[in-house]
Amino acid sequence: RPLASAPEVPGWKKAAAGKVREIYIPVEAASVADADRLLLVATDRISAFDFVLDSPIPGKGAVLTQLSRWWFAQLGDLIDTHYLDEPVPAQVAGRAMVTRRLEMYPVECVARGYLTGSGLVEYLRDGHVCGQELPSGLTESSRLPRAIFTPAIKAELGEHDENVSPAKIAQLHGKAVAAKLEELTLQIYRRAAEIAAKRGIILADTKFEFGLDENGTLTLMDEVLTPDSSRFWPADQYQVGTNPPSFDKQFVRDWLEQSGWNKKAPAPDVPSDVIQKTVDKYREALNLLTNE
Repeated sequence: RPLASAPEVPGWKKAAAGKVREIYIPVEAASVADADRLLLVATDRISAFDFVLDSPIPGKGAVLTQLSRWWFAQLGDLIDTHYLDEPVPAQVAGRAMVTRRLEMYPVECVARGYLTGSGLVEYLRDGHVCGQELPSGLTESSRLPRAIFTPAIKAELGEHDENVSPAKIAQLHGKAVAAKLEELTLQIYRRAAEIAAKRGIILADTKFEFGLDENGTLTLMDEVLTPDSSRFWPADQYQVGTNPPSFDKQFVRDWLEQSGWNKKAPAPDVPSDVIQKTVDKYREALNLLTNE
């Protein structure tokens, strides 16, 4: 059964919620800021065009959690992560992680290896992406000469994140922090793209979030390299000039686009066949990447 809202969990209490995840803190903690550990629970909610839909995707939260845990293990030699290998309560088994609480940088750290999505729109309009100059003549799905860092400033829930230049991140957080965020984002992207390529998958782009631990160490946090935070393409269907099918919620977005919805609340209910196709894509991504 799909889980649209996380349940009560003994020893923990709900403290915050995002579009997909709900954050719990130990019952003895007064607030998130007072907690040293968090329980992150991934529901089966799905968002599109900045709306959380009323039609959950069964098992999606479990896929996101399993993939994040698997990727943290692949990246542990590159960077510290917030993941703690601790058991989770039975009520949320399979879809939750215990993590360290970090002081988060409010920056979406995006790495792009291919030109698509909002990056393509900006390139066609301005000839660059987030201030990063690119060669002329690129088109949909063109592989970039090198992966680029195209950050965004996190917006309030329900609002669009704002794409900005790396120089803007330096202005907001200092040159040293901005340089380190860029370095780590691209380093992790290159490692992940190499791993995915061995499994027949192209990692077109992805986003990361970072925070500081109690010792001031820059640490990878949130979810990593899931279909909700990344654009995965099947390598055998990749062709420059086309938009390859992706292992994510594209079926839902495509259906909403053609449904006649005006992108104002309430969003329409998604048909069961579209939900099932989306379930299958999330599971396929998990199976191909992890062999689980």
